[in-house]
Amino acid sequence: MAADGARRLALVTGASAGLGEAFARAYAARGLDVALVARRVERLEALAAELTARHGIEAFALPADLSGFEAHVPVMAAIAARGRRVDVLVNNAGFGVPQSFTSVPWARQRDFLMTMAVNACGFAYDVIPGMVEAGAGSIVNIASMAAFSPGVAGNSLYPGVKGLMVKFSQSLDSEYRAAGLKITATCPGFTKTEFAAQAGIHEIMERESRLFWQTPEAVVEATIRGNERGKVVVIPGWHNRIAAAVMRTLPEPLVRSIIAAGSAKYHLEA
Repeated sequence: MAADGARRLALVTGASAGLGEAFARAYAARGLDVALVARRVERLEALAAELTARHGIEAFALPADLSGFEAHVPVMAAIAARGRRVDVLVNNAGFGVPQSFTSVPWARQRDFLMTMAVNACGFAYDVIPGMVEAGAGSIVNIASMAAFSPGVAGNSLYPGVKGLMVKFSQSLDSEYRAAGLKITATCPGFTKTEFAAQAGIHEIMERESRLFWQTPEAVVEATIRGNERGKVVVIPGWHNRIAAAVMRTLPEPLVRSIIAAGSAKYHLEA
């Protein structure tokens, strides 16, 4: 319970679909209130109403475009205006840019960095002092199997940003574990979400084998269990753990050639 006797609050970004929605559902089912952040207002409000009715918690929508400069600031101000502090932060908002770096306007690449790196780090910066004061708190940063992969053509910034989320989480764990915080970077592989459709590669992904795909719910449950146990890096799925071990072990030139050959089909040009 929070210090003021209220239920704990989970702040979930990118909560209108996919992993974000699954995290919101999972934390609501565990009895936490949930603050839902994304651009799609109707989806957020519908989800908030459903979670409130189903679990008897308070779920509320905070519409925001996290590609904007300091976009985390008004979100945190809205939470403070409700007299709340964040007990669990899930930095999930994001998208893909499968084209080559200069094949899309710089504004698109900048929005990618603001959404997936700058404002994600801003949210962490904002919530950590309150967690330290309370002596407890959790931060989940959504990374990816791409964090262990060398960069190849297309999605030029993606591996770097996901690698940052892993290193960032490890650093925060080193700094704040003794204060009672649990920091986790989760690194899922192929997951059945709307990510591919938003990136423009849905038809390509639909042709791929479903043998090793995971559901958002499976990824979320593995992540929350890992976070509760204090794991800093979670790789959901045995097949992903094997792949990560291989990428860490083989010489980088060999891994790069393998990844480049496999990812070529996902590299689009504007």
